Amino acid sequence: MDISSIFSLVQTALELGLICSLTVLALFLSYSMLNVCDLSTDGCFTLGAVVGAVVAISGHPLLAIPAAMLSGVVSGFIVSLLQTKLGVNSLLAGIIVNTALYSINIAIMGGASLLNMNKTDTVFSLTKDLLGNTFAGGQYKLTAALVFTALIVVILSLFLRTRLGLAIRATGNNPDMVRSSSINTAFTTTVGLCAANAITALSGCLLAQYQKAVDINIGQGMVTIALASLLIGGTVMGKGSIVKRAIGVVIGAIIFRLVYTVALRFNMPASMLKLVSSVIVVLAISIPYIKTQMPTFKRYLAHGRNGGEV
Repeated sequence: MDISSIFSLVQTALELGLICSLTVLALFLSYSMLNVCDLSTDGCFTLGAVVGAVVAISGHPLLAIPAAMLSGVVSGFIVSLLQTKLGVNSLLAGIIVNTALYSINIAIMGGASLLNMNKTDTVFSLTKDLLGNTFAGGQYKLTAALVFTALIVVILSLFLRTRLGLAIRATGNNPDMVRSSSINTAFTTTVGLCAANAITALSGCLLAQYQKAVDINIGQGMVTIALASLLIGGTVMGKGSIVKRAIGVVIGAIIFRLVYTVALRFNMPASMLKLVSSVIVVLAISIPYIKTQMPTFKRYLAHGRNGGEV
């Protein structure tokens, strides 16, 4: 493999990693900050991709961004409604909404399972036109993905420092204390889930415009990928400020995508890629635990050697 091929693979992995990192940032908000495991991620990701594609095909690629995010807000609101007003368990609420979104996405696609956007303008093609020949060779896609990711990192970091953002973080840490402080936990949960799902839908919209095609299964497994990336980012960057953790999330998504790309280069069958995702998740979860157990393991080995000498 020559240098140009390696550079192309790395660039593609960076582009996809940045786009998918938005979903990881959404999971960072809902799972790490709000302490809610939202399993509607797969369906919401597809919803954003489908809505964004339909609007872009109609000739409005820029309008597709807020349209997709608005659809994510609606999805998050329904998940929150089931949890806070109807008493449905958070895991079950996510599964219910994710199941329902499959039919809704098919309906938005007009009964088709695939939308072709080859002749459609996208935010990436508009970025290419805006930059002209400055970023020849396809780097305009990387630039656009980097701009969207940086904006979300900045906005999310600033939001979590506001009074409402602190209330959301407090709701995730200790909801009973928040209630005793006369803060409506149902409201903070709703805002957190709506914001998280809006970011997830944005990620789906960007991936659809990046690939210039939308399949009904485009979001399948995204919650697994996002969880793995979130754990990898936490392992790499560790604990710290919100900005540091958010950047770690992005790095985790890029690392995951690079590993995924390497697996593809080894001509691994497509049916085995889900196994690769699962293995990465296991490693991401177990490595921090193994690190904490290393001192005990070293003491055990030292004790064994001393016993053997005696």
